[in-house]
Amino acid sequence: MIKHLFTPQAQDIHIVSGFEIKQKAKQYEDRGLKVIHLELGEPDFDTPENIVRAGMQAMEDGFTHYGPALGLPAFREIIAKYVSSYKNIQVDASNIVVTPGAKPILFYTILSLVNPGDEVIIPSPGFMIYEAMTRFVGGIPVPLPMTEESNFRFSLTDLEERLSSKTKLLILNSPQNPTGGVLTREDLEGVADLVRDRDLMILSDEIYDRMIYTEETPVSIASLPGMQEKTIILDGFSKTYAMTGWRLGYGVMSQEAAAIFNPLIVSSNSCTASFTQMAGIEALTGDQTAVTDMIQEFRKRRDVMIEGLNSITGIRCVQPSGAFYAFPNIGSFGLSSQEMTDYLLDEAQVATLPGSTFGEHGEGYIRLSYANSVENLQEALNRIETAVRKL
Repeated sequence: MIKHLFTPQAQDIHIVSGFEIKQKAKQYEDRGLKVIHLELGEPDFDTPENIVRAGMQAMEDGFTHYGPALGLPAFREIIAKYVSSYKNIQVDASNIVVTPGAKPILFYTILSLVNPGDEVIIPSPGFMIYEAMTRFVGGIPVPLPMTEESNFRFSLTDLEERLSSKTKLLILNSPQNPTGGVLTREDLEGVADLVRDRDLMILSDEIYDRMIYTEETPVSIASLPGMQEKTIILDGFSKTYAMTGWRLGYGVMSQEAAAIFNPLIVSSNSCTASFTQMAGIEALTGDQTAVTDMIQEFRKRRDVMIEGLNSITGIRCVQPSGAFYAFPNIGSFGLSSQEMTDYLLDEAQVATLPGSTFGEHGEGYIRLSYANSVENLQEALNRIETAVRKL
């Protein structure tokens, strides 16, 4: 046995992810049962054909070798132009750091900012890796409640109460995983007023900011006065362009922060695959019809899912404004979120995620991804209704 040789921090990381639930679901599928998968945070669409062709062409053209740690210069320049236009933040290539997927931006930010005992304010419910990574480096996660009553936004009073001299990092996520909640401009202006003069940084997770169902474009806190230098933006291609397997993400940050990230990248993954970056160029500069069509389809699925959930006795669900998740309240059934997730898989063969995996304020909820066909969503809703009637 060698387990004792590994650090307690490494052994303490346990995340109930969609991949883990998918493995459990496979046991039912092996018995010939049809499982409806609503657990994975992945678009069910294929990568648009023009992007696939660009990646294949790049491999044929020899983009299969090491590239610069921070990303190909041409790609960084195109990302900078996109960010300047879409997010209303004036940046250039020196402010862009390309990574294999967006998660490394989260990792590098926490690794380079948080010392043991430092506090990190994280949304709760929120993406589970925020808390896991904070604990891994010895930081103290401070949950910030995202409440159903406020459409899964937080109150500025709650934020102010949690700010302290130990706060090193504030993590924002909008549109949000797992709730689909979206922070308003007024929310972010209030946050900026609270932290502008404090000695802390903000990590703004904006991976879902193209998946929005309101008329207004999401606001990045980095676009507000005095906030750009204090903010590191996390973004990528997995969700918007259905490129989860391509592993292509990026961060937007000050040149000073990028210089600090550079040796971390060299020491960990060296660089991001060059041919995927060439595909990323096509994604940002090519035809956007596939993206528009996908988001319209997600809006239709959202409406089917939320209407269906709210028609089931004992369940209520706030209509999400972004992303592709529903986060229904299942507290009336007297089961924990983990028990409800297990019950729905066992009784109805519908795979979901427990709200508790997203933090203490996620208990009493489950997360359903509507990245599935309308037909399957309707069948899942029927199965859920039949199952919960027995409770």
